[in-house]
Amino acid sequence: MSKTKTLNDLFHDTLKDIYFAEKKIMSALPKMAKAAQSEELRAAFEKHLEETEGQVERLDAVFEEIGQTPRGKTCDAIMGILDEGKEIMSEYKGAPALDAGLLAAAQAVEHYEISRYGTLITWADELGLANASKLLKETLAEEKKTDQTLTGLAKTVVNSEAEAA
Repeated sequence: MSKTKTLNDLFHDTLKDIYFAEKKIMSALPKMAKAAQSEELRAAFEKHLEETEGQVERLDAVFEEIGQTPRGKTCDAIMGILDEGKEIMSEYKGAPALDAGLLAAAQAVEHYEISRYGTLITWADELGLANASKLLKETLAEEKKTDQTLTGLAKTVVNSEAEAA
């Protein structure tokens, strides 16, 4: 008979999911930065890469808190979002709308991460994992700030450049 799955199991599985996602994002961001035509967008991607490295370190600490080895579990959602980004880089290479597409793909990633971290924080609080909750809240704040930065770039630079061409 199979073991009854608990909120603790779900927390751990979702933690593995976001761990996998963050590792994949770390490998995608340099490619996105290289493809970006706007210096501002390139800088935003490079800054987020540095933040993502710190986010993975915080996830390592959360795994430690729950007595588990940091390990990812394939996340089909992030793979699909990243595949869309690759498609944009390929189909819009050199085009005026490339940066707008890259930015949109990056925001899809951010929104996925914001959703996951919000859920994990709620569950960490429910499970009495105070330090995990604190670490996850730090990451959520960074993800929200990155999303706001990207929105600002879309409104002030990237979309108007794509439209003007």
